[in-house]
Amino acid sequence: MTYKDQFDAMPINQLLGISLVEQLPGYGRIQLLVNDNTPEGIGGSVNGGVLATMVDMAMLVAVFSSLSQNEEPAGTAELNISYLRQAHGRKIFAVAKELKRGKQLVVCDVDITDETDRLCAKARATYAFRVPR
Repeated sequence: MTYKDQFDAMPINQLLGISLVEQLPGYGRIQLLVNDNTPEGIGGSVNGGVLATMVDMAMLVAVFSSLSQNEEPAGTAELNISYLRQAHGRKIFAVAKELKRGKQLVVCDVDITDETDRLCAKARATYAFRVPR
């Protein structure tokens, strides 16, 4: 089973309609297909909690693209998001890029855009991993 298959099969991603678009070393791009079940925010926009979930999931794609065999995932350590405008449309995208990889933490910048490539939110997220002794 490919990483895309595993990612797309995750229950939270299936529930929300999130799928993997692209994964490269230190990079991840996901999309949300908006439908009648997508939680709404103000004015019919995508709910901010859904956008924050997209930040977390896109970060995972970027981080997991370059985890070595001796690194064990330990979870999200921090997530900050600035909502710049409402996210509307049928497709919403999140693009995560590794900014810095340390001995136990990876910091990623994440952009949320709508289908016309307008920036809707900007985030920074940190993921922790362990190196067993």
